[in-house]
Amino acid sequence: MSNPDANIILPLATWLAVIGCGLMSGLFFDFSNFAMRALGDLPPAHGMAAMQRLNVRIINPLFLAFFLLTPIACLIVLVLSVLYSDGSTVGMVLVAGSLSYLIGGLLVTVAFNVPRNNALESLDATDPASAEAWHRYRVEWTRWNHVRTVASVAATALLSYAMLAM
Repeated sequence: MSNPDANIILPLATWLAVIGCGLMSGLFFDFSNFAMRALGDLPPAHGMAAMQRLNVRIINPLFLAFFLLTPIACLIVLVLSVLYSDGSTVGMVLVAGSLSYLIGGLLVTVAFNVPRNNALESLDATDPASAEAWHRYRVEWTRWNHVRTVASVAATALLSYAMLAM
């Protein structure tokens, strides 16, 4: 890095991105690995009502801090890496890790998971006609959750590697 500010800011932003990506990948993994399966084991009205409640409760200060700060840290890492890495291997790994989270973690969440959550919120869990929508939701939401899990784990690994190699 040829910029003294980048020499200070980049490692700090990378460290924050690693922590954030790690936490988010753990959250996504939990839902892919067991939470959605457990909700699917319940009667549809109960599983749907539980997911609707989870979607409300997840919006809390601690979650929002990591959900919002992680992409900011990744964006800082991305910009500084593009501007100052001079095409180094570490710089390319930082770019790949940042993009992995920004596209596979954040963009997938905003484009695919959140709209499904919003649609689920409008359903009446006690209406038997909602059971088919609940099944479709679980399949589609979980598929996209697998994508963001893999992307977030990849981001964590790539950014960790680059941080150790700095």
